[in-house]
Amino acid sequence: MDWNGRVALVTGASSGIGLAVARAVVARGGRAGLVARSRDKLAAAVRELGTDRAEAFPVDVTDRDALAGLPRAVVARFGRLDVVVNNAGVNHRGDVRRRSAGELAEILDTNLVAPVLLTHAALAHLPPGGVVVNVASLAGKVPVPHEAAYSGSKAGLRAFARALRFELADEGRGVRVCTVCPGPVDTAFFGDLREVPDLVFSQPMSSAEQVADVVVRAIERGPAEVDIPAASGKLATLGYLLPRLFAALRPALERRGARSKGRYLARRGVGVRA
Repeated sequence: MDWNGRVALVTGASSGIGLAVARAVVARGGRAGLVARSRDKLAAAVRELGTDRAEAFPVDVTDRDALAGLPRAVVARFGRLDVVVNNAGVNHRGDVRRRSAGELAEILDTNLVAPVLLTHAALAHLPPGGVVVNVASLAGKVPVPHEAAYSGSKAGLRAFARALRFELADEGRGVRVCTVCPGPVDTAFFGDLREVPDLVFSQPMSSAEQVADVVVRAIERGPAEVDIPAASGKLATLGYLLPRLFAALRPALERRGARSKGRYLARRGVGVRA
């Protein structure tokens, strides 16, 4: 893809993976519409990227009316829209019984409903060659205990993306849909590290920049789905296809994850809750 003049709309763009994707787009000559709830963080990101290359759109993606108008607003600002990166996400970890109905709904609304609705709104504006990238998770392949709603939201996002890819291909619209499934990523999205299941830490950690690089390559090359790290993706696929094998491997993976988690917490000076 020749990025010169191309425009990407990126949700969850005030930090982490979303901001890294926006930086990568601008570095390649593109322009970026940055979506997040925090006006201050978005303003700082626009100053960094340049007001001629980036624009802030302070929107909560669970606000359906605001979400529906986002693609139109981006076109009004930049004159076109070529790429949508559905990256905004939220997670409330722990036993599903101790999570409130509102917290569970927020996970589903942010991680699944918002990407579906934003993609729906964007399809009227994306030209041939346009791309939609959904940032899902390996947890959408192999569900993670104590992240039940999150795993369900990411599994649903993967299914939506694959089905829509078939639909658009059958229609010959020339718009591609891709999914990127990261394992653990070293960002503030972890929240309280002590709440993160040991199983998550059993896999190698990626940086936001590494995931952003995969997202950009997915935009340029258009595979249906990409896992990062690739080896973790193969393990997740194996666990999905052979659930009994995954159940047998899970205790060993959790023990390995507990050791990795302990080292990670120690590097960040986080105490382990008694």
